[in-house]
Amino acid sequence: MALGMFLFELATLSAEELQRKTNWSHARSPRIGARDATQYTGPGEEVITLAGSVFQEIADGRVSLDQLRELADAGEALPLVAGNGTVFGCFVIEGLDERHTWLLADGTPRQIDFSINLLRVDDPATQRYANGDQPAPAKPAA
Repeated sequence: MALGMFLFELATLSAEELQRKTNWSHARSPRIGARDATQYTGPGEEVITLAGSVFQEIADGRVSLDQLRELADAGEALPLVAGNGTVFGCFVIEGLDERHTWLLADGTPRQIDFSINLLRVDDPATQRYANGDQPAPAKPAA
């Protein structure tokens, strides 16, 4: 699994679970004596949660979690791609939870459980073209 250039793997953070929730939006109009009338207005929120654990004996998960924080601080949309090639779309990092357990005398955790909450956003590249911008013409080879 990769989020942008960050790889979820044994050497960084191993994602053991993926939970995906997709919603669709419908506008409602109340009616007397009947259920509300609805009209489909488009895709709603899509959220993916990745969860897993990292062990001190295998990798220092604190470094990888800090890298994810830096990505979140940048606020950019990043593609999420599974190892089998499935492209989920572009996502921003909404939240990062971690739990340190089995602390050593110096406070170093032997295990860190984590979960990262991702919110799907429209791909910035396709949005530019949807707004009428045209891609730059290719330069002829010299």
